[in-house]
Amino acid sequence: MARSTADDTGRRHPRLPRRIGTWPAVGVTVAVLAAANLALNRWTGPWGLVTAVVVSGLLLGVLRWAGGTLADAGLARGTLARGARWALVLIGLVGFVYLAGALLPATRGLFEDRRYEAMDGGEVMLRVFVLVPVGTVLVEEIAFRGVLYGLVHRARGAVPATVVSSLLFGLWHVLPSLHLAAAKPAVNSVVGDSGLGAVLAVLGAVLFTAAAGVLFCELRRRSGSLLAPMGLHWAVNAFGYLVGYLLR
Repeated sequence: MARSTADDTGRRHPRLPRRIGTWPAVGVTVAVLAAANLALNRWTGPWGLVTAVVVSGLLLGVLRWAGGTLADAGLARGTLARGARWALVLIGLVGFVYLAGALLPATRGLFEDRRYEAMDGGEVMLRVFVLVPVGTVLVEEIAFRGVLYGLVHRARGAVPATVVSSLLFGLWHVLPSLHLAAAKPAVNSVVGDSGLGAVLAVLGAVLFTAAAGVLFCELRRRSGSLLAPMGLHWAVNAFGYLVGYLLR
């Protein structure tokens, strides 16, 4: 409970909670993310969206508790316009790459995914414009390129911040990747149907997303804004749903 202090007039004011250090804040952030990872992979629909928003707010609160600011999270007002320009360019580039890949017979199979077979157009639109931007991009970018990156960057600089953020981002994708080999024919053709194949698929997903995390961190650093990796992140996931649905 916060104690109160008296000023020169004798009036008492609540004392602000004492700030915590950077590494305790990183520990709290990781603990919140571990619980959030379990919840977000269990709950879908509205509960998943609410969880994502609540977790994003909690993590920004941890950053503030450690003395951080919105600038540390890549959300300073002065950087938003620049970040939005980066995001729009990146979305256009990803759209072009996905379109080319879907049209070329040699790469079309990479986009096939059995998880889309039972979806209709309404569900795909819901995922593209609601579930992906809120349930995936918002929480993951605030967590990994916003709060974690900002906390470690303040203490150790860009390279350690990128390493910590990207490794944890890779581990974040262990649970979503458990059935990857069975869902994607392109992955199944490489690793097979065995238990070892499933492990290799998860390991590959972790390594791939960790590498993607490095790219996202670099976009955050160069643009100075969290909007740049947010734009790329949304485009990769959203266009993946669209192309996978159209190629059913």
